[in-house]
Amino acid sequence: MKITLRQLQIFLAVAQSGSTTAAADLVALSQSAASAALNELEHLLGVQLFDRVGKRLVLNDSGRQLLPQARHMLDAAQTIERQFSDPEAGSELHIGASTTIGSYMLPAMIAAYRKDHAGARVRALVANTADIVDAVVNFEVDAGLIEGPCHADDVEVEPWMMDELIVVAAPRHPLVKSGRKITLKRLREAEWLLREAGSGTREAVEHALIPYLHHLPSSFEFGNSEAIKRATAEGLGISCLSRAVVEDMIESRKLVELDMPLPTLRRHFYMVVSRHRAPSPSLGALLDFCRSWAQRQQPG
Repeated sequence: MKITLRQLQIFLAVAQSGSTTAAADLVALSQSAASAALNELEHLLGVQLFDRVGKRLVLNDSGRQLLPQARHMLDAAQTIERQFSDPEAGSELHIGASTTIGSYMLPAMIAAYRKDHAGARVRALVANTADIVDAVVNFEVDAGLIEGPCHADDVEVEPWMMDELIVVAAPRHPLVKSGRKITLKRLREAEWLLREAGSGTREAVEHALIPYLHHLPSSFEFGNSEAIKRATAEGLGISCLSRAVVEDMIESRKLVELDMPLPTLRRHFYMVVSRHRAPSPSLGALLDFCRSWAQRQQPG
């Protein structure tokens, strides 16, 4: 076998960066060595893997065909290295979580996991749902916990746990102060504070509310739920967020849960892994722990 893991590593670096110069920096090689390795790989396969578009290298059909296989091979090699390089220190796992999960659930989960797996090391990436799915697809994390639907083809998606969404406002907000019954008409006229596009919470809120409100006018958009709940407490508008996010401010009476003329709003959280990832005992143990942790959190 003449294809090397180093060649595949350089191929992936070029696919990510768009040039052999940038790829060389990623893999700590000279530009000439990276270019030579890519040329040799293309020669061995008998195909070009990139189209030259100006100064950029863009994956062509052959390159896209090789991409998941190259990722799978390198991931398997990295799994072997992690498993045997320092057995006493335990494994290292990279987990991604979308922002609500990462900010309000993941710290407690990791702490509980470390109690049962003292040697395990866990690195966490917290970003919006779309970015976490991309990180799973690109093998930047071993698994992802997301709070919105996943539209990628190269991942396996498993329903993980249920989350309740509630609508909240500041105590001095007109919907609260008036004492009048909250109607759909009044909700349609309200100013809503929403997450940014690409957020799982944004997509889940729109999916839950638009069938009743028909549209969801956004007065302000924020990059995380913490900013939304604080802006809501300042009276800038109303918001629909996970109960886990706002329960502290409800308890301190900085926010009020609105009595909605709607059924209970729920959404699924999901667990995602790459279809091309080589399974490992440590990753399997982490996923099993996530499943059991979620079951313990569900009411009833």
